[in-house]
Amino acid sequence: MLNCENVQIRQGNFVLRADIAFTKETITALIGPSGAGKSTLLSVLAGFLAPSAGRILYESADITDLSPGERPISILFQDNNLFPHLTVAQNAGLALQPRLALSSKEQTKVMQVLDQVGLNGMGDRRPAALSGGQQSRAALARVLLADRPVVLLDEPFAALGPGLKDEMLDLVQQTLLKAGRTVIMVTHDPADAKQVAGETVLVADGIAAAPVPTTELFASPPPALASYLGQSG
Repeated sequence: MLNCENVQIRQGNFVLRADIAFTKETITALIGPSGAGKSTLLSVLAGFLAPSAGRILYESADITDLSPGERPISILFQDNNLFPHLTVAQNAGLALQPRLALSSKEQTKVMQVLDQVGLNGMGDRRPAALSGGQQSRAALARVLLADRPVVLLDEPFAALGPGLKDEMLDLVQQTLLKAGRTVIMVTHDPADAKQVAGETVLVADGIAAAPVPTTELFASPPPALASYLGQSG
């Protein structure tokens, strides 16, 4: 279980409060207006930003002061964060060995995961030779190889067309969720949340609300969500 315990984030005039328990082995969507603090909250969970108050807990252990590399958390960014001079297999293999001194067993594992995400036979290619969807699959492979229990998705598929984005969201379910990961996903698109998220957190008006079952939230949206969706009261 990943918890935000009375967390407060302050950046100038911006304030966000979060008192949240994320459900284990579930995809939770974060949705709300631009600038509400969705990606900022992910940065705090990942350890790139420190909260001004409160604690981040994982399985009751306080991880608030741990560096990103020490946390049981991986993050997938919008730009996929692939190194252009490395091959697809090397980019994925960084999750196992930062110096890429992979054993034969580890090399086999990389190839197995590339196959799992639909990149069979593409391990020797560089990112520039891949389509946008294939680059997303390569980045997902690295997250799978990192094998951390919590995965944060900061709109990594936002630049893809609707069909490819749907494919990637389905792949997240087939790989991360089936592997027992807890996934927290930022999105601006209600369809994304409805497609894969068991629960959704509304981030608006300085508050990250408690998770609510996605179908319930959109069936009876609170005023802030109804406003965001353009629905009249």
